[in-house]
Amino acid sequence: MSLSAAPLLQQTYELRQAIRSKRHTGPTSGLATGAMQGNVVILPADWANDFLLFCQKNPVSCPLIGVSEVGSFKLPELGQDIDMRHDIPEYFVYRNGEKVESRSDIEDLWQDDMVAFVLGCSFSFEHALSQAGLTPRNIEEDVNVSMYESNIATVPAGRFYGNTVVTMRPYQPKDAIRAIQITTRFPKAHGAPLHFGTPENIGINDLTKPDFGDSVSVKEGEVPVFWACGVTPQVALRNAKPPICITHAPGKMLITDILDTDLSVL
Repeated sequence: MSLSAAPLLQQTYELRQAIRSKRHTGPTSGLATGAMQGNVVILPADWANDFLLFCQKNPVSCPLIGVSEVGSFKLPELGQDIDMRHDIPEYFVYRNGEKVESRSDIEDLWQDDMVAFVLGCSFSFEHALSQAGLTPRNIEEDVNVSMYESNIATVPAGRFYGNTVVTMRPYQPKDAIRAIQITTRFPKAHGAPLHFGTPENIGINDLTKPDFGDSVSVKEGEVPVFWACGVTPQVALRNAKPPICITHAPGKMLITDILDTDLSVL
């Protein structure tokens, strides 16, 4: 660990502690800037191989940054004292593909055959965008990012299939080009956009009605820019119908100790 990284890693540790103690329960966009945030999927072991293959076949939507040992709720390679049962602001619980509840911890649901997957998140490149003067609108407006289920199909794997969920951030055309250049350097955070311009071309009919997250303003002359999103697995899980699955609530991520720059491609 470099001396320059020490303050940020102290911040990520303290933020996880705040989440664990339920002092922070909101979205994590804009928090611990410079640290990788992760989408979370927790499944029984007999479903894990199919899901791992789904991630491998869909690396843009599902960029793996960590997988736990069977039954372990620790992921030491991702951060100090991470506890997957407590360190996410809000969990969604699915049974047979249907969301049945949301909760602030899953300690009493944890099973000794569970496997936790952590996927890269576009929140991680938001810091680079902001540093370039392209602060995402959701950060400017202090809301969750807008997320939509598109008509872009994923590659099926085993029991998992479905369409890609995308995040949207609006920019003036010249800024959109720069945003594409910047985010291309972050393949573990979904990389370059999948689409920009006409939302209807990817099956989105109304930008003011996101499927997940919050609506943001789109100003005159701006174009919507769409990146793949780590909520994509939640659509695949809905289709696969495992007996139990636990995910993060959209926009409420796991804060890791991995630096964004460690996973960027120059």
